[in-house]
Amino acid sequence: MSIPFSNTHYRIPQGFGNLLEGLTREILREQPANIPAFAAAYFENLLEKREKTNFDPAEWGAKLDDRFYNNHAFKDQEAPENGEPGPKSQTAEEDTPPQGFKSAEQEHEEEMAAIKIQAAYRGYRAREEVKKMKSNMAETKEQK
Repeated sequence: MSIPFSNTHYRIPQGFGNLLEGLTREILREQPANIPAFAAAYFENLLEKREKTNFDPAEWGAKLDDRFYNNHAFKDQEAPENGEPGPKSQTAEEDTPPQGFKSAEQEHEEEMAAIKIQAAYRGYRAREEVKKMKSNMAETKEQK
């Protein structure tokens, strides 16, 4: 991020983007009326989970980002000749979040389900509004 006409460049701390992404996702899901209060409650909940489980989602997200951004496996186009798989960058235990936190795949599935539910509900509301408009138009025609 840079400021126009300035030589200053700010760097986003590791894990901060993941925290904001999680907050944004929850705001879009919940559609709160008071976003600052919702954000405060969201971060309080994260702090409580961190204290209970000794797990920091910001650190975990930073490790995942680092793993994917600094993964040079795509440069090795040839398979190993001896038939052995290449070295792993991290163990499976580091990829799975502890209990109480969801993996990116689970979050994506839940997000898609929430989108379907929201679309169905909005469609229902739109159909109800059209019915009301039609009935109002019929009543006005009858009154004339």
